Amino acid sequence: MASELQYMSGFGNEFASEDSRCPGALPVGQNNPQKCAYGLYAEQLSGSAFTAPRNENERTWLYRIRPSVIHKPFKKISSGLVTHNWDAVDPNPNQLRWQPFDFPKSQQDFSEGIATICGAGDPKSRHGIAVHIFTCNKPMGNKCFYNSDGDFLIVPQHGALFIRTEMGRMNVAPNEICVIQRGIRFSVDIEENTRGYILEVFSDHFQLPNLGPIGANGLANPRDFLTPVAWFEDKEVEFTVVNKYHGHLFEATQGHSPFDVVAWHGNYAPYKYDLSKFMVINCVAFDHADPSIFTVLTCPSLKPGTAVADFVIFPPRWSVQEHTFRPPYYHRNCMSEFMGLIYGNYEAKEEGFKPGGGSLHSIMTPHGPDFDCFEKASNAKLEPQKIAEGTMAFMFESSLSMAVTEWANTTKVDSDYYQCWQPLLKHFALPNIEGTKK
Repeated sequence: MASELQYMSGFGNEFASEDSRCPGALPVGQNNPQKCAYGLYAEQLSGSAFTAPRNENERTWLYRIRPSVIHKPFKKISSGLVTHNWDAVDPNPNQLRWQPFDFPKSQQDFSEGIATICGAGDPKSRHGIAVHIFTCNKPMGNKCFYNSDGDFLIVPQHGALFIRTEMGRMNVAPNEICVIQRGIRFSVDIEENTRGYILEVFSDHFQLPNLGPIGANGLANPRDFLTPVAWFEDKEVEFTVVNKYHGHLFEATQGHSPFDVVAWHGNYAPYKYDLSKFMVINCVAFDHADPSIFTVLTCPSLKPGTAVADFVIFPPRWSVQEHTFRPPYYHRNCMSEFMGLIYGNYEAKEEGFKPGGGSLHSIMTPHGPDFDCFEKASNAKLEPQKIAEGTMAFMFESSLSMAVTEWANTTKVDSDYYQCWQPLLKHFALPNIEGTKK
């Protein structure tokens, strides 16, 4: 199925697509004709305020078999491990690390397998962030999910996701990501135990970072982002619609599939990206550049240059710096850093940091290479070296001070994480100058 899917290339483009089974479904020269072709309904999905500046305005027109308003009333259901209560446990400024999160022992789909690890802010005020893990072992079938609180950036770690959305279908495998924006309905089908990470932003939408003096090309190039072409199913069956709203889950039922959009046009649509296509910028003389050079996507705040959330990766690359300690430096940051590992071994901590787990270094919490990494890199022969081969680590970085949830505070926590720095030695010694008084 994945090889049969078709996509349109580009980031933030004005796309237009219609299912080939219904040629002429897209109206010509207008958005809302008195009667749409094939008896379709016109529906606009707005991702920004009507009066947002044109370069920030996001919306899509959908031409569908039935309007999405046809459903029974929503009823509150258990939110499981999804929460935006950041005050359930006392704050913890320590370095935190989690072992790989377990696959489910009983049957659960994507919507049932989301568990919140940490976050900050409030979806009601539309400012904030949440980091989730998801685990699932069955397809959603006749069920879909949509998020009224924010956008999902989904990072599969184990097992591919076959995703149906209102705009079309995507297959997202490990080492790929996808973004599904606020309000877009989607359903996740899988074929095996599946696990991954979610970065949720309440504030705005993700965009490409500015390149500044890098120039016109580099990092994540717009042409490598893929948006699905229109596809529909006309199914009359009881369908469950799950909605995340104000940090809680609700569900409603309807008598048809929500994936009945025959044609659409606009710039508000889900997309996927293959991380192997990232064009890496790195140091070629000396010193270690800041990890911001590895930013794939950013959700900016109102303060220039400061992000509500950045998605950063650490891909395979050449390390060639002279007279330089090449691994990441020791650091205290005014940003929160959540790290995850898709596969391989992260260079600064080859032991203990495992795929499917994670770590959190809160604002101003010290962190950096462990003892083994420091000793090895401090004494290594400096010659060109390909690093991070067979590895893809990533970071969700935020200017907000993220708090850990009650569940994450007691689940898969590596209580010995701090031990990796304890063997670090004192190397300082004053010069032995003859005649110096003791």
